[in-house]
Amino acid sequence: MTGFTIGIRKSIWSLLLIFALSSFVTAKSQATEVSLFPANGATGVNPDTHLVLTFSVPPTLGKSGQIRIYDAADNRLVDSLDISIPAGLDATWQGQTRPSVAPQGPYQTTTIGGMAGLHFHPVIIHGNIATIYPHNNRLRYNRTYIVQIDQGVLVAGNARFAGIQGNNNWTFKVKQAPPSDNATRIVVAADGSGDFNTVQGALDFVPDNPPSRVTIFIKNGDYEEIVYFRNKSKLTIRGQDREKVRVGYGNSSLFNPPSNPPVARDAFTVAASTEIHLTNFTISNYLSGQAGALYISGDKNILSRMNIIRSGDTLQVQGRLYVVDSKIVGEGDSIIGKGPLFCNKCEISSWGSYAWPRNPQENHGFVFLDSLFETPDGPSPLGPLAGPPLLARSPNNHGIDYLYAEMVLINSRLKGILPVGWGEMASDTKNVHLWEYNSRSLVDAKPIDGNMRHPASKQLTMERDALTIANYSNPTYVLGGWTPELDQ
Repeated sequence: MTGFTIGIRKSIWSLLLIFALSSFVTAKSQATEVSLFPANGATGVNPDTHLVLTFSVPPTLGKSGQIRIYDAADNRLVDSLDISIPAGLDATWQGQTRPSVAPQGPYQTTTIGGMAGLHFHPVIIHGNIATIYPHNNRLRYNRTYIVQIDQGVLVAGNARFAGIQGNNNWTFKVKQAPPSDNATRIVVAADGSGDFNTVQGALDFVPDNPPSRVTIFIKNGDYEEIVYFRNKSKLTIRGQDREKVRVGYGNSSLFNPPSNPPVARDAFTVAASTEIHLTNFTISNYLSGQAGALYISGDKNILSRMNIIRSGDTLQVQGRLYVVDSKIVGEGDSIIGKGPLFCNKCEISSWGSYAWPRNPQENHGFVFLDSLFETPDGPSPLGPLAGPPLLARSPNNHGIDYLYAEMVLINSRLKGILPVGWGEMASDTKNVHLWEYNSRSLVDAKPIDGNMRHPASKQLTMERDALTIANYSNPTYVLGGWTPELDQ
């Protein structure tokens, strides 16, 4: 699509001032080019499109003004964004990474996946590109829309962006109809070449319980959005390339605090869903602190060939989850939850404690087969740490003791782990399973010194524990009788 160009011009000295100074001053008019996406007059636009302005110089967000979208048929206002309203709390608030009480707004709010009241950024700027995020599900098929932007919403260089006024300077028409109701493959493309521009747009379209499995295919690109869905089943979300499909957002328990839903702090949330398969893309949270990348609850869910990257509580697991050939990167307590979780051939990287298993007696905890645990080189983004990380800890948490906490490593390779291996546990550890078999150094492949491990832990041997080793090497055993099958 061809961008529409709008001039942004500096004001010049008035003639009165020039004459008053008794000198002749010529201020050369300078223009900053800006291209629009969708282009002015574009057709076939997806209803979940962002509004993108690309400047010739880096813009900044102003302090006031509105962005408005009108239906061209009757000039009805269908959406507006007031830039004077803050998005939410910044990365730290009163020295905290999460507030003890919910701070009072008002803040920008939107509805994502049916969850109302989530904070979001109405405009995000990277370099020369300003992306406007309309509220979800405001645009309709086969309708033409007008975009207007007040002067002062964006500032480019030394000049104020004059804005976009009138009914003809930025219009576009949404495509005539959505995909078929019984479609089994939906394509997401940030450039507008697919069925939807955003992951959330595709998820909002897909039925909760389709008669057969539906695949959402994501083309290569950056998808900066909070993703949230619940009560869905038989759904595969597949990226074109694991490293080139990047879905993420700067979200946290500070930005979306405790007054919001308890799982609102993650970049990507799969809630109360069954037979979900995420494969071949990257999920990131761009903030530190209580800022998870993926929260996943439900049953019989799978992650394969995934990168899950961020700060504390990177991956939270509530319900049976199988993870294979995936990488999890965090800053501490990188995997938490009730499980059960079976990780096969995974790489876990963390500056702080790798895991916090919270499983009850009724199900297994976290099991890792043929996996790698590595402490990243360099300082932690959270600042100086007390020392090398632990494999896991499971202390009393607000009066709750995890008396059956379980984490088992089979044939793992370790680097940079504290020799004691395991940290603070429940007051009574007789039913806690902190077990290892054949843990070796990633550096020289030598067996770790089991004598240095926490007294509540156990080193398994083939002579004494062959059946236990075989059972915990079998995902069907760990996952309560479910045998995962990858959707190819």
